[in-house]
Amino acid sequence: MSRDLHPRLLRAFAAVADELHFTRAAARLFVAQQALSRDIRRLERALGADLFLRTTRAVELTAEGRRLLPYARAVLAAHDELAAAFDSSAGAGRPLLVDVGATVSTGHRVLEEARRAAPGTELIARFHSGLTGAAADVLAGRLDVSFGRVAGLDPAVRAGLEHRIARYEPMAVLLPEDHRLAGLAEVPLDALAGETLYAGAGNPATAEWTDLAEWLFAGRGIAIAEPFPEIEGKTEFARVVRGRRWSVLASVEFMTIPGMVLRPLVDPVPLSPVSLVWRRGLRHAGLDAVRCAALTLGEAEGWLRRPPGSWLPAADETLLASGGVGGDAVRVRGRITASRR
Repeated sequence: MSRDLHPRLLRAFAAVADELHFTRAAARLFVAQQALSRDIRRLERALGADLFLRTTRAVELTAEGRRLLPYARAVLAAHDELAAAFDSSAGAGRPLLVDVGATVSTGHRVLEEARRAAPGTELIARFHSGLTGAAADVLAGRLDVSFGRVAGLDPAVRAGLEHRIARYEPMAVLLPEDHRLAGLAEVPLDALAGETLYAGAGNPATAEWTDLAEWLFAGRGIAIAEPFPEIEGKTEFARVVRGRRWSVLASVEFMTIPGMVLRPLVDPVPLSPVSLVWRRGLRHAGLDAVRCAALTLGEAEGWLRRPPGSWLPAADETLLASGGVGGDAVRVRGRITASRR
């Protein structure tokens, strides 16, 4: 095997592995498909292994391709980080693409604060329905920043990302207004025993949220609604949820649905850890503004203070204890704010 693999070959491999389509991968890399295919063949010769199964209908990773992918992503992330560290103009002149999930969300509040604090920086909002789906676009460069529960991501995907916890967001339940629990100001978790709640099952883009629900409901007699096709947009969400009379696992930052009420969950207070997530090695003034905004709001509103007796999944406790809570000093328009470590 060649000991000197050019990053261009690994980037070609990663693009095809993400897209599973040579034409789309070539377009993403702004190269001719013939040149992309040539680079893949060179990489396969250098490694002495076939990386893709190609038919007229589909492209699939071989076992060797699946084995290579996490290593390729790690090498590319390190390469990008090295390049960014010595590029003082990184990100200059282009907007930062920030996925906030929804117009009512922690991410959207951070974006609005960043726009207020850094009006000269162009921050463009995107509205993906979950971090699992958005993370792939962050890695591919189609997004720069997103928000969500990092512990629910595949470790190979997480390896290409940097993240800092922004908020321990209290969870809630969205109930039909005539539900037996709708009259309560707060809903104890035990009161949901025997209930079935919608938690995004069937939507691969929000897999981290469904996984959080599974952790929360385990042993409490609460069921998750059967998988349902992805629901896009507030109007369609409201129509489907009301039509099926679903109760919905939500957070305290959630859109208003006519005919339904949002109630915080208690005893214990379950928390959804919302992290700010960006591509490893990314340098951009807009990223600095967003990180500083998250710190500003977090300090002003106590976003990182956990209520006594609150609940987090064991997977999140482990990840956050390993370093997901810390942060670096962030410079925005000449002002430096240091995050807690």
